[in-house]
Amino acid sequence: MDPKDIAAIKPDCLAPVEIELKAETVGLAKAGMGFRQNAFLSIAAGMFIGMGGMFMLLIKADPAIPWIASQLLGGLVFCLGLFLVVVAGAELFTGNTLMAAGALSKKFSWCKVFKNWVIVWVFNFIGALILVCILYCAQFWAIGPTTDAVGLTMVNVGVAKINQDWLVLMLKGIMCNFLVCLAVWIAYAGRTVIDKFVGILLPISAFVACGFEHCVANMFFLPMAFVMKISGAIDTSSVAAEKLANLDITGIFYNLSAATVGNIIGGAVLVACLYWFAFHKKQAA
Repeated sequence: MDPKDIAAIKPDCLAPVEIELKAETVGLAKAGMGFRQNAFLSIAAGMFIGMGGMFMLLIKADPAIPWIASQLLGGLVFCLGLFLVVVAGAELFTGNTLMAAGALSKKFSWCKVFKNWVIVWVFNFIGALILVCILYCAQFWAIGPTTDAVGLTMVNVGVAKINQDWLVLMLKGIMCNFLVCLAVWIAYAGRTVIDKFVGILLPISAFVACGFEHCVANMFFLPMAFVMKISGAIDTSSVAAEKLANLDITGIFYNLSAATVGNIIGGAVLVACLYWFAFHKKQAA
């Protein structure tokens, strides 16, 4: 083969230094996005991540599946959410923590970063709540291998997420978005839909299987559990009363505050800043 032809062949994926530059470029587009587009795409992302959670609940509602298999399968099907965000296009708070790379390069201000994060966080929550309403009215909670199996799983997942120390939740949030943003980073490297799908699978499966805390996923899980508790649609007598009592509005924001702080650290610091310090000077040279 002619050396010129060899030089013209593109590698299967972007090199790490190219991914960092792409992250800055993507961040610049996000920083310049208008409010209306940002809001609607953020609502979409909240619904997409919620659909991943919906799929996961279906798996975890089957008591016949061994625990480790349930964790792994639940993680695999949860990947639906980020896959939709990356390929269909949506604005996800946890992924947008990678905008820190562009701000460090002074391509846009930190003020624009924080403004984006606030808008996306709020409208991700709205999207998740819309999905909660749809699934409740569609009686998704009533399906499963036994009566109300999915509904009771919703409550148990919510109770487990709220009844933990704030610091523990925050640290789980760090680990969660460390993995999520690595998945997004790998997706940036991919050139095809298949590349992005395969790149997302392992990091997202790992964070779900390990029980880490994703604030946008929790915007779906916790309100869904709360609605099941207050609606009386299912029998919650099997859930410890003292733990169930914490499943309220205060408990939801208790969890979200910790998960959000952890997610920002995990994505902005452990991924965006780490790679920026590793590669930015090489680009400038």
